[in-house]
Amino acid sequence: MPRIRTEIAVSVSELTRRFGDFVAVDRVSFEVTKGEIFGFLGPNGSGKSTTIRMLTGILSPTSGRGTVAGFDVMTQAEKIKRHIGYMSQKFSLYEDLTVEENIDFYAGIYRIPTKIRQERKNWVIEMAGLQNHRHSRTAILSGGWKQRLALGCAVLHEPPIIFLDEPTSGVDPLSRRRFWDLIYELSEKGVTVFVTTHYMEEAEYCDRLGLIHRGELIAIGSPEELKTRFMKEDVMNVQCQQPQDAIEILEALDSVREAALFGNGLHIVTPDAETAGPEIRAALAAAGLRIDQIQPIRPSMEDVFVSLVEARDRMAKAA
Repeated sequence: MPRIRTEIAVSVSELTRRFGDFVAVDRVSFEVTKGEIFGFLGPNGSGKSTTIRMLTGILSPTSGRGTVAGFDVMTQAEKIKRHIGYMSQKFSLYEDLTVEENIDFYAGIYRIPTKIRQERKNWVIEMAGLQNHRHSRTAILSGGWKQRLALGCAVLHEPPIIFLDEPTSGVDPLSRRRFWDLIYELSEKGVTVFVTTHYMEEAEYCDRLGLIHRGELIAIGSPEELKTRFMKEDVMNVQCQQPQDAIEILEALDSVREAALFGNGLHIVTPDAETAGPEIRAALAAAGLRIDQIQPIRPSMEDVFVSLVEARDRMAKAA
């Protein structure tokens, strides 16, 4: 259940960014409250990173309105930059420097007063668990340790809001889980976390999610809300012989809206599981495919996202 927040940290209305005739972000509107972990979920090229760049003052919006930490995204980009932390996909670290030297460098960039620099550096090293790596050259660190160091450098100046753009891309699942533990710790201290991701399971860690597709925000809510309020269809798990061949057979059924591989089986989206069940069983049996299991299940975040995207594409095609 999402934590109740009231103070607004980020607010945008009709935010739009065009590159010539291409609309990268199309009239996006939402709010993020103080201390909230807000996720932007979407595939590569959907507009996530472009939105973050506008919110962090790196890129000017074409139109619309927005504030970050109380500052206007159109006119106060430099003030925004001083009041946020930003961690990009590529970890903006200097690989020839040691862990400590990277932290010292960012302390200078953020103009942290000399009298508290050592204290802040020690806090970052302890927070990120880098005590045994403080004198190591950054180039030799694993992806997980670089990730922790990059987060530490991003929050070194104690910003009220941090933006994390695909922060766990390319790191192993265990490092990803430990990284999220650090995010939770920051959120508990009142830091607002805005994170983009294309990992469906990772989206479950957020208090709320915005689902973005082709530059449009197609749904927003907590993971629970998205699975219940926004997912109108039923989802069925089908375990059968030759699932790849089964997709083509099942997609031809009137009762099946979508069929997709999921693990070693299939997830079927249907308007009515009771009607679809017997039809699925009969179609697979007629094709000579062994059926191990057919049952309704709770939708995953991937099911929700795919269903909403398919629905939006159908509407666009009809229009």
